[in-house]
Parts: sequence; structure tokens; C-alpha cells
Amino acid sequence: QVQLVESGGGLVQTGGSLRLSCTASGLTFNQYTMAWFRQPPGKDREFVASHIHKDGSTYYADSVKGRFTISRDIAKNTVYLQMNNLKLEDAAVYYCNSISTDDQYWGQGTQVTVSS
Repeated sequence: QVQLVESGGGLVQTGGSLRLSCTASGLTFNQYTMAWFRQPPGKDREFVASHIHKDGSTYYADSVKGRFTISRDIAKNTVYLQMNNLKLEDAAVYYCNSISTDDQYWGQGTQVTVSS
């Protein structure tokens, strides 16, 4: 049974930082591209960042470039999202995603709240 468990969300002031973690189990971690998505209140889920398992390349939404960093610890089966200089518009439920050529999995989400 595949599980993706996110943690690290919470309340932070604008300009602050948070680090989200997503620990995977039940899958071969280094065979999956890992990504973060988010869903702001009343809006659709949107892509945030991804880490490609084949070559380690990373991709970011324009809105988070230069502020967010995605990384992967294979030994811990964990992907991280370091979020710096948080803005009000970053408030959302953040979801971890794993994808391969055969399947895709989602975590349950972790809430990030940004206050002014």
C-alpha cells in the first residue's frame, strides 16, 4: 500500500519560511518523479515544483521561482519543499505527488497559512 505523508505546514507571517516534508512508503522512491501541488481556498489545484527522478532536474511554477526549493533524500524516502519569503498568496493546502509511467499517488495535504 502506497502512502505519502506530508508534514511541516502551519501558520507563518509574510516573509517567513516553512519546510514541508513528504515521506513515501510502499513504492520504489527513486523510480518516481516527486512533486508538490497546492490548492488555495476556492481555487483549483496548481503545480508548485517537481524533482525528476531520472536526472535530478527541478522545475518550478513562475510564482515560486527563487523562493521555493524542492529536494529529495533518497535514504529517507522523503521529498522536501523549502519555502522562503512567503507571501499571502502562498496560503493553500499543499499536496505531495509521486508519478511514474504506470501510476500516480497523492498525499492527504498539509495546510499552509500566511498572515500579514
